[in-house]
Amino acid sequence: MPKRESKKPAAKTGRRTSTAKRAKPSSQPTREDIERRAYEIYLERGGTEGSEMEDWLRAEQELQRRNRKVRP
Repeated sequence: MPKRESKKPAAKTGRRTSTAKRAKPSSQPTREDIERRAYEIYLERGGTEGSEMEDWLRAEQELQRRNRKVRP
């Protein structure tokens, strides 16, 4: 009879096997976050046109302040 090879589970090393890197927390919001908040501000204003830049800047500032407060 042929000799059976035992299948042992691989030893756990405690390391992550994923190659994806974790993003470091930053006070800089993502473009998507700013777009989402700017759109919310636009809706809060009643959806009137003509204040896109102001909405964007307000959203960016709000998110930066929020992120600074959250960081340790």
